[in-house]
Amino acid sequence: MPFSQPLPLQSGAAIRDYALSYETYGTLNASKSNAVLICHALNASHHVAGVYEGQPKSEGWWDNMIGSGKPVDTDRFFVIGVNNLGSCFGSTGPMHVNPDTGRVYGADFPVVTVEDWVDAQARLLDELGIRQLAAVMGGSLGGMQALCWSLRYPERVRHAVVVASAPNLNAENIAFNEVARRAIVTDPDFHGGHFYAQGVVPKRGLRIARMIGHITYLSDDVMNEKFGRQLREGIDLKYSTQDIEFQIESYLRYQGEKFSGYFDGNTYLLMTRALDYFDPARTHGGNLAQALAQTQAKFLLVSFTTDWRFAPARSREIVQALLDNKRAVSYAEIDAPHGHDAFLLDDARYLNVVRAYFARIAAEGVAA
Repeated sequence: MPFSQPLPLQSGAAIRDYALSYETYGTLNASKSNAVLICHALNASHHVAGVYEGQPKSEGWWDNMIGSGKPVDTDRFFVIGVNNLGSCFGSTGPMHVNPDTGRVYGADFPVVTVEDWVDAQARLLDELGIRQLAAVMGGSLGGMQALCWSLRYPERVRHAVVVASAPNLNAENIAFNEVARRAIVTDPDFHGGHFYAQGVVPKRGLRIARMIGHITYLSDDVMNEKFGRQLREGIDLKYSTQDIEFQIESYLRYQGEKFSGYFDGNTYLLMTRALDYFDPARTHGGNLAQALAQTQAKFLLVSFTTDWRFAPARSREIVQALLDNKRAVSYAEIDAPHGHDAFLLDDARYLNVVRAYFARIAAEGVAA
């Protein structure tokens, strides 16, 4: 959907003549009260559920969660997936033409924040005639957006579902993001972010960035169970410092290679910076309870015991701050072995928690 009116950004800049790609699932009811907004994480998109016709490998990234008869039931709810500004999956981003210069944005694409994404999503909902959401939901970076919605547009959100997320990044997480960004910007093919004009892609940097990220998404238990110290070829060591020796090395290189074929280097920089910047308590002297005092929504928070990147303690910080404000909060801490990736996987306990919560929303009559 195109937007001509400039969107003011947190940085003080603005972006005009931009477009947002989105998909919808289910039917919007007559009162427009059954809309659910799904916010995506770092490398996902607006393609939340279903499979594109004729493309068997095009399954939506949260297809196990959203659809007919699934936890977020599209027989009851009208689900909206939006691709964020700066992404590389359809919405205006660094690979698009800057209307002010007539040249591809590249590194000149403005820095965007979680708050900017939420403002853009609100404009999209305005165009769809949706004044209030039955729920906004997201995992990881998407969970930050869901939390931000409850702060930025409290009267427009009845329920916020925040999964495997945090009120801000700790120093370790910012450090991982910075190492990944350095891998990209120091790639000789990066060209200061203007690699499009050179006809190249900083694949080496993207591969390393993905490998770093993938390590943080998995738990130690899962990595040991899947790979352990298995060698890639046979049982003999090659005694090489450069060849692939272990199965885990082969797996990470495969993930990095695949990622570098479809993701954009500038988008990676933008998305990780948005993660770094998000901190609603910053303007309240670090007091999260004060920051969340303006919320009006009811909340469901879910965390996973082996998620060390967005540990359960971070979700509990949000829970406590909401309770301090006497908000209605449900919280589930799932004992799952999968690490951060658990929010995308088929854990029956997790899916049933979400299913029960959305059944309660439907019982309120908002999805009639």
